[in-house]
Amino acid sequence: LPNLQSYKQQFEMIKASFVSASGSVQGRAVSADSIIGIATQELLEVNEASGFTSFLLDTSMNMQQEAARIIATNKKAIVFVHSGHAKNFTRLKRFKRDSFEPKEPVLFVLADAIPATYNFEVKHTISKAALANVIGVIPGKKLKEEMVIFSAHYDHLGIGKPNAAGDSIYNGANDDAAGTTAVMMLADYFAKQKDNERTLVFVAFTAEEIGGFGSRYFSNKINPDKAVAMVNIEMIGTQSEWGKNSAYITGYEKSDFGKILQGNLAGTPFKFEPDPYPKQNLFYRSDNATLAALGVPAHTISTAQMNGDKTYHTQDDEIETLDVENMAAIIRAIAISSKGIVSGKETPSRVEKLAR
Repeated sequence: LPNLQSYKQQFEMIKASFVSASGSVQGRAVSADSIIGIATQELLEVNEASGFTSFLLDTSMNMQQEAARIIATNKKAIVFVHSGHAKNFTRLKRFKRDSFEPKEPVLFVLADAIPATYNFEVKHTISKAALANVIGVIPGKKLKEEMVIFSAHYDHLGIGKPNAAGDSIYNGANDDAAGTTAVMMLADYFAKQKDNERTLVFVAFTAEEIGGFGSRYFSNKINPDKAVAMVNIEMIGTQSEWGKNSAYITGYEKSDFGKILQGNLAGTPFKFEPDPYPKQNLFYRSDNATLAALGVPAHTISTAQMNGDKTYHTQDDEIETLDVENMAAIIRAIAISSKGIVSGKETPSRVEKLAR
């Protein structure tokens, strides 16, 4: 993989915590709740002579889409948002996400026109956190430029408020130590097989629970056109709603990935089903999401019963709750069913890219 010197893919997250905002338009004070700054610097000072490109978002425009488009350009901008959007103005705060690198600032201000003179000051405290994905690679042979990715996330929720039993530790046995175990076992299996024509990449992602930052960073460092498939494994430690020898694939209908896997399981009792919880949008809620948005047939395999899993995101997600025998059957099914993709004999159709 590009610039990867060890099994650790290290990166740094920049977090900007809001402190204060103040400003004026045409000499008149603007309230702090009418100012939203998207920045990775402690002090942001903007006036009409600062060299920021000015925009006006009127009521005919989709505020969220236009804001996303302007931020994506990574250029200094001040955006005056018409008061017709006042009810939803605070939703722009969702763009105040942690960042992998310093970004050009964008300032949003509630105003019905671009004023001749203005002056704004936004303060943040900036903190940085060192994070790392863990990656193993088995180089391919004839098709070594093509990648098949097997992934899971190794983070969970950490330590929180104690429950009635005094337990404050969220172990995450099913979410997602189960998936991480699967990735390690699959890496061991394929390393012994020695028959992969495509390069196999095994990734344990960090920071899935706080926004999928590990998978987003990884996805930014590879060429998605070279990623033939991604098998993301999330919460396989319990039985699915169909019982043993079954799991579901998110976004089943978005490519023929699932059909390929099921085809290679002919003659076995195991079956991959379509995601039974489409209203929960699981396809874009796990580490497969970033590559899927870029057109990669990146899907998550899971057995989690999302409409009634009482241990989900609780301190009760302990190793004792796992059905290890069933886990082993799922991992075995993934190994067998992905053999056509690993060998280069089968190639899943691409997922439709999301508009950016």
